[in-house]
Amino acid sequence: MHDDRQLVEARLKRVLDERIRPAVYPESVPLEVAVWHAPGEPVPVAEGLSAVPEPIAVGDRWGAPWGTSWFTVTGTVPAQWAGRSVEAVLDLGFDENMPGFQCEGLVYRPDGTPVKGLNPRNQWIRVGAPVEGGEEVRLHIEAASNPVILDYHPFVPTKLGDKETAGTEPQYRLARMDLAIFDETVWQLVIDLEVLGELMAELPVDSARRWELLRAVERALDAIDLQDVNGTAAAGRAELAGVLATPAAPSAHRISAVGHAHIDSAWLWPLRETVRKVARTTSNMTALLEDEPDFVFAMSQAQQWAWVKEHRPEVWARVVKAVAEGRFVPTGGMWVESDTNMPGSEAMARQFVHGKRFFLDEFGIENDEVWLPDTFGFAAGLPQIIKAAGSKRLLTQKISWSQVNTFPHHTFLWEGIDGTRIFTHFPPVDTYNCSMKGSEIAHAARNFKDKGVARHSLAPTGWGDGGGGTTREMVAKAARLRDLEGSATVTWETPADFFAKAEADYPNPPVWVGELYLELHRATLTSQAKTKQGNRRSESLLREAELWAATAAVRAGHPYPYEQLDRIWKTVLLHQFHDILPGSSIAWVHREAEKTYTAVAAELNDLIDAAQRALAGNPGSGELVFNAAPHARNGVPAGGAAAVAAPALAAELRTRDEGGYVLDDGLLRVEIDGRGLVVSAYDLRSQRETVAPGQAANLLQIHPDFPNMWDAWDVDQFYRNTVTDLVEAAEVAPGEEPGSVRVVRSFGASRVTQLLTVKAGRLDIRTEVDWHETEKFLKLAFPLDVHADRYASESQYGHAYRATHTNTSWEAAKFEACNHKFVHVEEPGWGVALVTDSTYGHDVTRAVRASDSGTTTTLRVSLLRAPRFPDPETDQGVHRFRHALVPGATIGDAVREGWFINLPERRVPGDAVIAPLVTVDDDAVVVTAVKLADDGSGDVVVRFHESRGGRARARLSTGFAATGVAVTDLLERPLADVAAPELTDGSVAVSLRPFELVTLRFSR
Repeated sequence: MHDDRQLVEARLKRVLDERIRPAVYPESVPLEVAVWHAPGEPVPVAEGLSAVPEPIAVGDRWGAPWGTSWFTVTGTVPAQWAGRSVEAVLDLGFDENMPGFQCEGLVYRPDGTPVKGLNPRNQWIRVGAPVEGGEEVRLHIEAASNPVILDYHPFVPTKLGDKETAGTEPQYRLARMDLAIFDETVWQLVIDLEVLGELMAELPVDSARRWELLRAVERALDAIDLQDVNGTAAAGRAELAGVLATPAAPSAHRISAVGHAHIDSAWLWPLRETVRKVARTTSNMTALLEDEPDFVFAMSQAQQWAWVKEHRPEVWARVVKAVAEGRFVPTGGMWVESDTNMPGSEAMARQFVHGKRFFLDEFGIENDEVWLPDTFGFAAGLPQIIKAAGSKRLLTQKISWSQVNTFPHHTFLWEGIDGTRIFTHFPPVDTYNCSMKGSEIAHAARNFKDKGVARHSLAPTGWGDGGGGTTREMVAKAARLRDLEGSATVTWETPADFFAKAEADYPNPPVWVGELYLELHRATLTSQAKTKQGNRRSESLLREAELWAATAAVRAGHPYPYEQLDRIWKTVLLHQFHDILPGSSIAWVHREAEKTYTAVAAELNDLIDAAQRALAGNPGSGELVFNAAPHARNGVPAGGAAAVAAPALAAELRTRDEGGYVLDDGLLRVEIDGRGLVVSAYDLRSQRETVAPGQAANLLQIHPDFPNMWDAWDVDQFYRNTVTDLVEAAEVAPGEEPGSVRVVRSFGASRVTQLLTVKAGRLDIRTEVDWHETEKFLKLAFPLDVHADRYASESQYGHAYRATHTNTSWEAAKFEACNHKFVHVEEPGWGVALVTDSTYGHDVTRAVRASDSGTTTTLRVSLLRAPRFPDPETDQGVHRFRHALVPGATIGDAVREGWFINLPERRVPGDAVIAPLVTVDDDAVVVTAVKLADDGSGDVVVRFHESRGGRARARLSTGFAATGVAVTDLLERPLADVAAPELTDGSVAVSLRPFELVTLRFSR
């Protein structure tokens, strides 16, 4: 037989595009359309429905950026359509290639009942199936004219990302507003041909099945009269029935399809628009569930559920009904799909506390799985937190985006820093927006790394990022792929059902130890510095607020602000979403975030002040120092307050013979040359130099920073090829504080002012940058005379180690990484810590001196970037950072100093003696939270962990009358399989493995 394969395939494409798809709606009549443009921000539904619209015609432009337009469409079903299925086809001006990134709408009936959402891949509203003819149709569309930020030419700087700069030019042109006959037979024929054509393209050219499908498609096309597609569609389908009925091979890969709509809680749209995106998507999904009995939809992010409940009660009622039926499934158990690199220990824990508690309170449902398809890598401390929250499984997708190394597993056990292992799945479909294309299903089967020992994978199915969800076309395709020769099998299942099957299928999966580092999006550790500082400051203030409010409640009967703290925690957790905290959202999002963090700080400072004043006693009798850190400081106990101790003496300041200054406090002698650079930091106790020979620390370096794509997200390794050392100083002089040196530099359009002080054996560096650069990367470098092949950086409830060398491609790819409060570099017997109050990104490299082959280690912290997309003004303006270099530091010193720099002492008038609520007799055991139990019982909850990576035996004592103690999970529920420690005279003995996390609940 002659090879006519390409001829038939080309015929299929043209006939589908030009004849069959258009025949889905064979007849139509126009609807009358009127519009009212809401002034300013979105209005309540009742106001939109009652507004008086003005006529608008198809082809007219509408929609200023970020505006809301209320369309009213009216018409009459023609009498001759009686007995037919009829739909309203409502095209707001969509580009079908941009679902989730364009204009969208939510359709209402005149009584305000939501019907379903409109988006580029979902433009229909059912009128009747069948109709009687003559029905009057009246629908209202709340249409959002969200501008396209990420266009066909991506990453082009745009002012559309903020309503204040976006202008008023209409963004869209009304395309189609019709009533139309819906021919379901033709629609089903389209799905048949798409499934078979897509499957055919994935099969080997020499396989019998591919040719069998080709001939069936050819027969179907022959059976269809292109002048009468609607009359002959059934005949075409009949020719395809046989090949569609042939079952899959027993060895076929098995895919669990989970209906999904990954909705970024903010990204290329503001938070307020996400509220509406969630309402549109949930309206669509509840409607689809009613039509499709096999379909299952899962939604994560408790915050988004809460938005529906608060803002769209009519939609919420439908969601609650679908949840009760087990088909609209809460998943994930987190408040939002947060970043997991930068949130601090307690914040990461509270993501699960607030997320899981929402689903428990609303539905009585507890999820075993964590659902984070789009998060930019996973910190090594996360497995323990997942387990402590009562979960045991993790799903992610983003690791497939890594640029250098292909991750070796799709199903595996992920082991964290304390040894906890979590069953983890990484879907081989390589997308969290699966649309049931044949290419996607075939890729999942081919790509699956665990063939031969496992057979199951998961496919999150539905349009996401900007929402939209699963479509009826996806459901129809999945039905045909349920058991089809040549394809993996597809079954709609809940995440829990998938994981149960996967675990049974693969009882001994391989183990991956340590962080799941994403070899991409590394610059998210630095972009939008004020957002990151707002997060860090909020975390610190929340710790203080809980600690002092709990202390005041127990000691003085001061009211504990349960509801206020709950609300503030949820606000901070929302802003840890994986496009807010990473700095990858539009200007509007970060402008609002800065205002929100300012308000949060003011509110928390008021709570702290009120609690401390309730504790402090007579305000006219002296001054108390409150220490919220988990270690004693300057004579003040951890978590307690004491009378002011004698202040530490300022370091001696003297001029340096070679120019510059010397700062010396008897523990550390720092030499600052005439350029304002630190050329020596001599540890007087160990008689050891910190700075690498011939090098200078406190060195600001600037690089060009124009990645190949994903500007706010990425820094590409070639940025290091070009560097400018900022060594010219406009001023090096004694600072305004005793024993300090002030350094001022100007470069480009920017200016840096630093204040260097030495106190208690550490070099404190306060840096103010008035930043006005574009596409530049600013680093602060510390070349250290330390030989180390690895270094430690703080993560949640501990620290993780990374290599300083690049022996393998895995190590080389980690050229920018995350730390929380410290980075620590050590050789046996001596180390150096660098602690920070707000920065996360850093890099560590090693070098060898030519003189004696000695190895040195250079640590650089990342201060600022200046990408132009999606926010063209990223980081412009004044920023303040604080770092401290601690020579001679052990890992324990690094932990302690990291807490100190993030939790400054507070001074309050008073004379009371305020003992801590909780004390621990081993500094290796760090208390991260002291609070009252969330249930209002008055119980005291204490969370702590081993912080140095070793074993710890300690005694934890309570400064109140405790009548009982229980070991609990993060949700403060006693653990049934863990015995409570013995409570003796208000104290308990604890024995911790390395980095072990424990929560104790003390009853009073």
